[in-house]
Amino acid sequence: MTAPLGLCVVVLTHNEEQHIERALKSVAGIASEVFVIDSGSTDRTTEIARQHGATVLFHPFVNQARQFQWALDHAPITADWIMRLDADEVIEADLSAEIARKLPHLPKEVVGINLKRKHIFMGRWVRHGGRYPLVLLRIWRRGLGRVEDRWMDEHVIVRGGRTETFDGSFADDNLNDLSFFTQKHNKYATREAIEVLNQRHNLFPHDDGMSKDSASTQASAKRWIKERVYNRIPFTVSAPAYFIWRYVFQLGFLDGRSGLVYHALQGFWYRFLVGAKVMELERATAHLNDKNSMIAELSRLTGHTLARPPAEGASR
Repeated sequence: MTAPLGLCVVVLTHNEEQHIERALKSVAGIASEVFVIDSGSTDRTTEIARQHGATVLFHPFVNQARQFQWALDHAPITADWIMRLDADEVIEADLSAEIARKLPHLPKEVVGINLKRKHIFMGRWVRHGGRYPLVLLRIWRRGLGRVEDRWMDEHVIVRGGRTETFDGSFADDNLNDLSFFTQKHNKYATREAIEVLNQRHNLFPHDDGMSKDSASTQASAKRWIKERVYNRIPFTVSAPAYFIWRYVFQLGFLDGRSGLVYHALQGFWYRFLVGAKVMELERATAHLNDKNSMIAELSRLTGHTLARPPAEGASR
């Protein structure tokens, strides 16, 4: 790939042949280097990635946070800036042009760039229900950013300066069907239940380095509300209330029938499922008196090795 910018794009993959070419083409004009961190794809993902100029590295998957941090710690990144991009995401033309225009001229005190994400569901942009824009820190100076060591809802956080927000958008546009969507969110719900239980019982180190200065103000505020308010309300109340807030007061009903499906699944069913899994796991471990026993039992029940120590090493 040829590009005038010192920008490295890092993409995590596992069986993403349906998306990876589209993602790489969307950054072809701005990426000076691309690393695809694959966790054992059995389809053509890695072949397609190499065809489009990416360097493919393999690493066994534990969770998103540790996989991406491994990339920062071990990929031979030389660019001054790093971008996090999911395989099913696309950098749109307006954002690509803005990155090319602004990134080389940012002052040294700017260490991170927040980008605005739009969600495409069933081929339609979900514009309402508080889903646009989702402002996420996705570009940062090499050596000044790391990924939070969390099982779910991990963010990149930066240090040593301030952040800016670009106006252009990128799209989360997964082309898989509803079965894939529900299966993925079922796995997400298990990981988020682990985070909730850790917050309640302090089972292992809880990475909570996010602030309005180290990430986007929106992401920091949402994290605070979820962990300090939402998670303390019974899920039988909080999940339906959250759906009503999104669908009625944040005008989610304007997103049409596909929007109703999305808001009902992601804004109610998923939140309710997280709460139900927390309840199930708490009941299963209520008889245990020490943290090590609880961690061992939760590892058995969830299939995740929770006793593994946090990722080590300085980030790139």
